[in-house]
Amino acid sequence: MNHIARTPSHPAALLTVQALGDIEYLVKESEVLTGQAGRSFVIAGADRLSYRVHLHPLGFKVERLDESGDVLNCQHLLPWEFAQHSLAQALACGQLFTAPVPRASAASGATA
Repeated sequence: MNHIARTPSHPAALLTVQALGDIEYLVKESEVLTGQAGRSFVIAGADRLSYRVHLHPLGFKVERLDESGDVLNCQHLLPWEFAQHSLAQALACGQLFTAPVPRASAASGATA
């Protein structure tokens, strides 16, 4: 999956994350459609902070990413700890976004 920092800055290019419970669904959706672990999220603002979230049997693995997609920091969080993370805080303020995942037919270049 292309790194979120490389997505267009046009707001329509990103999906707004609506609820904390949606993060698990969005990560699973990305993993199924792309075959790659985790999903990237961005906190809107001047810094445009990027994170990659992975599901873990006990909770979440959250990686803070730099502009080129390299991991700067990694945290393993239990579900109730994740609710206190800056991603959850950004979500509460309507500032958490993710790039849409290309569908298999679009990704493979197939046409309908």
